Amino acid sequence: MNKKLLNKVVLAYSGGLDTSAIIPWIKENYNLQVVAFIANVGQEQIELEGIEKKALDSGADEVYLLDLREELLNSYIYPVIQTGAMYEGNYLLGTSMARPIIAKSQVELAIKLKAKFLCHGSTGKGNDQVRFEMVYAALGPQLQVIAPWREWNFHSREDLLSYLKLKNIPTTATAEKIYSRDSNIWHTSTEGGRLEETWNNTTMDCWIRTVDPILAPNEPEYLTIHVNHGKVNSINHTEMDSLQCLELLNKIGSKHGIGRIDIVENRLVGIKSRGCYETPGGTIIMKVIRAIEELVLDRESMKWRLKLGLDMSYIIYDGCWFSPYRESLQAASEVLVKLITGEVKLQLYKGSITILQKKSIHSLYSKAFSTFEHDEQYTHSDASGFIRLTSLSTRIRAIKSNQLNNNH
Repeated sequence: MNKKLLNKVVLAYSGGLDTSAIIPWIKENYNLQVVAFIANVGQEQIELEGIEKKALDSGADEVYLLDLREELLNSYIYPVIQTGAMYEGNYLLGTSMARPIIAKSQVELAIKLKAKFLCHGSTGKGNDQVRFEMVYAALGPQLQVIAPWREWNFHSREDLLSYLKLKNIPTTATAEKIYSRDSNIWHTSTEGGRLEETWNNTTMDCWIRTVDPILAPNEPEYLTIHVNHGKVNSINHTEMDSLQCLELLNKIGSKHGIGRIDIVENRLVGIKSRGCYETPGGTIIMKVIRAIEELVLDRESMKWRLKLGLDMSYIIYDGCWFSPYRESLQAASEVLVKLITGEVKLQLYKGSITILQKKSIHSLYSKAFSTFEHDEQYTHSDASGFIRLTSLSTRIRAIKSNQLNNNH
């Protein structure tokens, strides 16, 4: 049959073992032209070297590679971290924030090419299948989804290697792969292997992006970071764009072992999983933004920001990027972000970040009011009326309780 008459499927292609096997499997089981879509989201350069040829060698009919790094950072990552979102108090949502832009671009390519099918290589146990398909449903409901891990009869890495050998498709993958990893400009995640037993401590091969804090430099490094409306725009008084700032902070943070966490999290599908996450530059940025928030947000605004962050963390983790709820949370956050401008000086040392100095033109901190020394700004006796009114309901409740007790 003429290939031009065949329908097309756009596959989110990573170059790994799974998606390499998916290409021939789709052609064999669905008789479709396979379009390999590769998203450059800032993964390790070695992952992208020769990836287009690799896709073609695996049987892809077309290959498209898009650089999504700047859009990912400015339109996805920053809007999330500006809310303070951290899933279950620890995870900076590196994988979760990258999936929506990958899936969105995949859908857009499918529509452009008049393809009728979308495909991803996510397993049936993980969160990513949900994240991809939530985007597909929101932006391309007319497109059909192929999810091989929920359909094929392969059960292991060895099965996939045997299949590729049978199809004479070259691969650098081996049966000895220990970990499952995901990497982008924000983070690197490591799962599987020895991490599947929670009593096993991590070893050096569990971490690939950051130096072991014990082996980090014995001398601290000092940074002065400027933030404008919630985005880092200057490091040590040198202005750069957002992506350049993150890349530099990743390099510096990695050297000092910044941003390592080893956690057990609750997956959306109900399974607990253990992962090691490395977010060097992102951890520094979050720390700096929080330091400026301490200066500029009043008590009620801070309480609201904390709620926004909590709600946003679940929305992003669960793959609900293209939803009115996410848009409303982001819109609320943008009001507060207007105040997040300032400068922070910090120290990096063996895995730790210490804030040393901070200032902001919007700061609500006033030494004249907060000093323990004599001041002319605050009248201590004013507190009496404030306390009496604040405690009024408590006082009334106590009086009523005493009356009831006396009547009995």
